[in-house]
Amino acid sequence: MINMCVLPARRRFYTIFTLIFLLGCSSEQEEINTMKHAIQNRLVSAPSGAEVSVAYENLQTDIKMFINAKKQMHAASTYKTALMVEVYKQAAEGKISLTDSIDVINSFKSIVDNSEYAMDIGEDSDDSVYELIGKRASYYDLTYQMITVSSNLATNLLINEVGAKNIMKTLKSIGIKEMQVLRGVEDLKAYELGLNNTTNAEDILRLMIAIAKDEVVSPSACAEMRKILLAQVHNSKIPAKLPKEVKVAHKTGSITKIDHDVAIIYPPKGPVYALVVLTRGIKEHKDAEELIADISKIVYDRVAKK
Repeated sequence: MINMCVLPARRRFYTIFTLIFLLGCSSEQEEINTMKHAIQNRLVSAPSGAEVSVAYENLQTDIKMFINAKKQMHAASTYKTALMVEVYKQAAEGKISLTDSIDVINSFKSIVDNSEYAMDIGEDSDDSVYELIGKRASYYDLTYQMITVSSNLATNLLINEVGAKNIMKTLKSIGIKEMQVLRGVEDLKAYELGLNNTTNAEDILRLMIAIAKDEVVSPSACAEMRKILLAQVHNSKIPAKLPKEVKVAHKTGSITKIDHDVAIIYPPKGPVYALVVLTRGIKEHKDAEELIADISKIVYDRVAKK
């Protein structure tokens, strides 16, 4: 045991400071361990066959928590966040302008053999962009629709313009190594060959943190992207069981037996944090939504509800 009385004043100050710091870190780590244990307890009652990945980071302390966070899954619509980043990056580089307009068409080429295919409005979560076919729409408006209502047609129009390979380069430039953005939506030939957009929870958490901390493109671009994410209309997952005053900037994803949500959470009190929950193998979307909402509440109650 250290006898503080025999230490020089300066050394005594630094020793006390170090002890306080270590106690603080220890306390927060205990809280993280408790949170992780609570999430794992909730996963016990998840539907049979469910695979769940969770990634969390406190943006104030950089403390992280991971559960199966390196498990690669189909990204569903969460990859549209990476596409948004690339749109803003190319705008910052002067290659495009967010106010520039492009032709709205419904004809796209498979990455497998360049054969043409069209989007099915019945499979899309938004029909407003289809009403613009034969007209023009701005990069900004298409990006807004892609994120807030998850328009697949807007997504394909944008990825045609900025290029999937460029998205991959940008992801790698911010330390994202495993996330794969290969194509747009409804490329059935690519899907049948397993050529899908994929991610793991750790990688897409890194993307959300980059947007939250102004670490990609520019601070002003990140602020604009966060504003779009805050306008998300699909709120049945991470935000569902949080208090109404909590702001959540997020992007959901959902296909057959896949449900995800990736978010930056702004509590009225307490630290801003990022949370990613990816699920696979849950047949009913409502069950996956309930699970994601429960995990989100567990995290919020231990991080922000003091």
